[in-house]
Amino acid sequence: MPGRGLRCLALILALYIVGGRPGIAADQPALSREQIKQFLLTAKVTGGKQGGKGITDPWRLTLSDGTLTHDASFQSVDEHDIDRKFADGHRELLFVDSYRYNIAAYRLAELLGLEDMLPVYVERKWQGHIGSLSWWLPVQMDEGQRLQRKIPAPDVEAWNQQMYRIRVFDELVYDTDPNLTNVLIGNDWKIYRVDFTRAFRLSKNLREPKNLERCDRKLLERLKALDGNELTEKTRHYLNNEEVKAVMARRDKIVAYIQSLIAAKGEGEVLY
Repeated sequence: MPGRGLRCLALILALYIVGGRPGIAADQPALSREQIKQFLLTAKVTGGKQGGKGITDPWRLTLSDGTLTHDASFQSVDEHDIDRKFADGHRELLFVDSYRYNIAAYRLAELLGLEDMLPVYVERKWQGHIGSLSWWLPVQMDEGQRLQRKIPAPDVEAWNQQMYRIRVFDELVYDTDPNLTNVLIGNDWKIYRVDFTRAFRLSKNLREPKNLERCDRKLLERLKALDGNELTEKTRHYLNNEEVKAVMARRDKIVAYIQSLIAAKGEGEVLY
């Protein structure tokens, strides 16, 4: 059983996190994402507090299976509005703010080989509320704080390549509330993208195509290979048919845009 293997591993060494994945000593294997999922789904919630950050104000819960203890983020927001008016005066028809999109984003990331860019998300019920539960990431700051403090990345090229992947993913999921607090920076300068509750809009256009300056070669191939039927099955209960169609339409436009850049600048200037 995955849960038994997880407990045995935890008995050997204390847990810490390396690069967004739980790690132990260098000579021991890291926990798999399937083991993390099992822990999130089955471990007992022993405590919690609201984070006081972000519109949905997620809870930070502490989970334990008796031998392993780790924190997780819980979001249960699930709001639907035909016509939502915001404080700045703009409106959004068919507004949705839902925990379901966190899980859909993670499952889409798995199809694209980008799951390391997100924390593990699962669906779980807590105190009568159903929501998304995600593995708590150890980070030194978010992107907003980094810019405010004017802290440069130690390896600019590695940083940029991570950001290019995030920008492609952001265009694909069409998040209407992308902000710098949702880009987290690990202690080793690995970047994570979190909080997709306002993503997956029905628009078949791209939000900011100019952000698509470069693209990972493997990611481009996975985008081309992305299958609508597989995406439908993978995100069942979290995305409806129209949302899946919108993702696939945006996929087509992302691929076409990147290919146009390659034609104009050359493959070496666009792909890495």
